[in-house]
Amino acid sequence: MYVLKHGIKRNPEKRWGLPDRIFFGHGACAILAGVFLKNPPFEGFYGERIVPADDFAGNHIYVTNGVIAFDYHGYSCRRRLLEHHEKGWASYSPGWHCTITKVDFDLLDTVELNRRKILGPDQYLYDPVPRVFRFLQRLDHPKAAAKARAIAARVDASS
Repeated sequence: MYVLKHGIKRNPEKRWGLPDRIFFGHGACAILAGVFLKNPPFEGFYGERIVPADDFAGNHIYVTNGVIAFDYHGYSCRRRLLEHHEKGWASYSPGWHCTITKVDFDLLDTVELNRRKILGPDQYLYDPVPRVFRFLQRLDHPKAAAKARAIAARVDASS
């Protein structure tokens, strides 16, 4: 798990200057998921949100079809994504736990995001939507999704 230095998320220039994976993994995950869902490379994907209990940090939004997931890591087995997220935050904050909810709001609507204490696309130093498009265009979606599906099948078979 990558932990940002104190103050970076509050500094628009430093936040914008983060590498894409860190930028999308530390605050702009909703924008990444929202843009993905506007023109998904595959059918059947929807947004899910990791909502930490109490006042813990660790909110995260990703897209999934129930088996594989997509976020700043790329495609992965959904179960492994959730295990990785929980393990990382629990090691950082003992007692950390969460609920998983289906996203029922527009991931690119600033008002809806702000209600959930998430920045909207117009609240970054620059527009993050073109940055998401560039990030998504660099991926070989069919190949990466197939690899994640194969891993998910092995994980399911072993449990």
